[in-house]
Amino acid sequence: MTLPENHSTLRVVPMPADLNQNGDVFGGWVMAQVDVAGAIPAMRRARGRVATVSVNSFQFKQAISVGDIVSLYADIVHVGNTSITVKVEVYAERNYANPVIVKVTEAELTYVAIDAAGNKRAVPAENSPEME
Repeated sequence: MTLPENHSTLRVVPMPADLNQNGDVFGGWVMAQVDVAGAIPAMRRARGRVATVSVNSFQFKQAISVGDIVSLYADIVHVGNTSITVKVEVYAERNYANPVIVKVTEAELTYVAIDAAGNKRAVPAENSPEME
């Protein structure tokens, strides 16, 4: 397997403190990284703050180990009036002597655009003056 052609949204390396009792990276750590990666394109599209309102799906395919280079790719799949849905795919690069790339997680999250007070607001149109 190879990494997707598009630029990764986030790239991180888990550390020993991120391990669960089995010696694998804690699922909650992965979920947090997915939420951060998904929020980046949502914030850009919303032209401001967003809040996570739903984790629509989340599938762990393989474990992540300390030292894996974890690459997260996030793409917007739907824009509503106040919401933005993002698909996030997570890959691990491991075994530096004989590199292997595996898809370890995929998820879909929905974010809502919010104003400074934390209230929902409309997502600007793509061709609005705020987008230029």
